[in-house]
Amino acid sequence: MLIPVLKLLFLGRLKLFPTKKEEGMYIHIASVMLNLKALEPIILPSYKGSTLRGGFGTAFKRVVCAIKDKECPDCLLKEKCVYSYIFETPPPKDTKIMRKYTSAPHPFVIEPPEEKRIGYKPGDEINFSLILIGKAIDYLPYFIYTFQELGKIGIGKDRGKFELEQVACDGETIYDSKDKTLKSITPSTLSVGFDNTYDPFTLETLTLNFLTPTRILYDNHLTIELNFEILLRQLLRRISLLYYFHCNGDPSEWDFRRIIYKSKQVKTIKRMLDWYDWERYSARQDTRMKLGGFVGEITFEGNIEPFIPLIKAGEVLHIGKGTSFGLGRYKVVSATC
Repeated sequence: MLIPVLKLLFLGRLKLFPTKKEEGMYIHIASVMLNLKALEPIILPSYKGSTLRGGFGTAFKRVVCAIKDKECPDCLLKEKCVYSYIFETPPPKDTKIMRKYTSAPHPFVIEPPEEKRIGYKPGDEINFSLILIGKAIDYLPYFIYTFQELGKIGIGKDRGKFELEQVACDGETIYDSKDKTLKSITPSTLSVGFDNTYDPFTLETLTLNFLTPTRILYDNHLTIELNFEILLRQLLRRISLLYYFHCNGDPSEWDFRRIIYKSKQVKTIKRMLDWYDWERYSARQDTRMKLGGFVGEITFEGNIEPFIPLIKAGEVLHIGKGTSFGLGRYKVVSATC
């Protein structure tokens, strides 16, 4: 099924290059804010990431799937299908990494509203962010159209309907419901470098606040005992896979062992993390799934500065499992010398 044509101009690409002292990965992103207006009463859970992502997946498959009675792994079109790429994200046959895995990291993140409000009456607004990564930026019209269609289907308890009123990027309106024209955007670039000049005796502190449940696997188990090495391992893994699968990059240029070795010299001086349990219902699997993770603050001490580009990239891209639901979101609270 072809979607109606949305006017979209050329999407530019910003390019930066590493200095001799740095190793670098350059990840193109587009961050847009979607403004929904309730047309009917809408009841949502306090954490809305699951509802938005689940509704998006259902509507997206209706919009683009050509063979709806087939699961993606069994479909002949899976390697050329927009739905498969965005929502299932299978590694290509010629991939050099993750050959034993069925899916790569999804090229999008939904950041749900931070408010805990559960009831919306007609005319109320629901605002949330959508982050597209690498090649997925070219499919922004599909995301816009899908949320238009989701508004007709409805979300939450009793399927309350809404209208996609407006989409903004960098404070500028790029789409509104009146003319249904999508303006061009200029993606930004995350420059993720690691400075080779390193002084292990420099003492600095870094405090991170984990805002949404964060699910980090370590030794094949979910952990709340976060330290700087585990944090860096998770960031390196996620960022390098996004770089490889969605930005046509080669992460083998990075010396991961050296970076991880140096991360071990940064110590944890305060850990105030709590476990937050929540569930989501998967319509596709017809089951309820537990997706608990930790929230709260943690403070590190050591030579933090060489790792700051990785830390800042993680603020945008999130960390751990379930990032497309908005999980693993954190903010840098403070960084001092």
